[in-house]
Amino acid sequence: MRAAIIGAGSLGTIIGALMAKGGRPVDLVDTNREHVDALNRDGARVTGEMDLLVPVHALTPDAMSGQYDLVFLLSKQTANKAVLSHLLPFLHGESVVCTLQNGIPEPSVAAVVGQGRTIGGAVGFGATWLGPGVSSLTTTAEAVRKFAFEIGEMDGVIRPRLTGVQDYLSCVGRTELLDDLMGIRWSKVLMNATFSGMSAALGCTFGEVMDDPRALLCVAFIADETVRAAHAAGHRMAPMQGEDFERFALASPASVLGVLPLIRKIWSQHRQLRASMLQDLEKGRDTEIDFINGIVCRTGREHGLATPFNDRVVELVSGAQAARSVPGFSNIDRFDDLLRPHRALLDSISRGNHG
Repeated sequence: MRAAIIGAGSLGTIIGALMAKGGRPVDLVDTNREHVDALNRDGARVTGEMDLLVPVHALTPDAMSGQYDLVFLLSKQTANKAVLSHLLPFLHGESVVCTLQNGIPEPSVAAVVGQGRTIGGAVGFGATWLGPGVSSLTTTAEAVRKFAFEIGEMDGVIRPRLTGVQDYLSCVGRTELLDDLMGIRWSKVLMNATFSGMSAALGCTFGEVMDDPRALLCVAFIADETVRAAHAAGHRMAPMQGEDFERFALASPASVLGVLPLIRKIWSQHRQLRASMLQDLEKGRDTEIDFINGIVCRTGREHGLATPFNDRVVELVSGAQAARSVPGFSNIDRFDDLLRPHRALLDSISRGNHG
């Protein structure tokens, strides 16, 4: 099987390294020529929670040739139009394009390559690109082994071709085949809108979000808004990383205290992670905020559902993006008006009166 990773950045470098180590040949395609040259010269180096150096084959998009049986899409959704248009000549009728991008990208991918060639999935770990040829795994290696990917078809049918994709992804870690891709996608949106959104809005790590009572309470309300948006769109949250994401729906603001132990359980293993959106802001690039928190806001507006906490994250990240600036943690003050009605909850969280 001829396979490629399109967008071999922070995640793609690690995924490609582990696939190569597992004996699955894969081309790592990236627009950063210096990165491509380093990968070919020195190999893919993985640091952080894993210490690995693996010889790989990398190339820039202009050097692509022939046709691929399997393509893993890890480029930013902001580049989809250009990336997919370029990719089309390198696909055949039975090619499979597996989008592992953030948000809910399957409809836009299928619109270009066809639904018959499109599958999707959620990534259960994080990474930071450190420089040419080097990426840092910021989720524990044990967590990656247990929950690496969840993949499925747009129509929910489990087809034999999924096992071929699973074979490649299992080189990285446990890969589940599930029959509710949109449920998975909404759960992944929740994963990203909460801590990635707040990490980008505050310019900090996930651990710093978790350790601040105001930021932690924002996370709980962002999660609640995301579940409600998914329900309004006709989807239930699928289990992810062994947990029931329907539990993030709050019966009342006071029920936040019962959700905090679940938040800590899921995200404690990602404390070192800094959102890829924050990394984009630091590099002066556009982010995927419109495809993460933004999709919660748009879905809410479509169904008459208020999403004030997601709206505020979009406002802060979009503002930084337009100004080509990097947010600071002082932005937490920008949530004070939304948190004011919940002062008693904040006091309880500050005192540690929760699981």
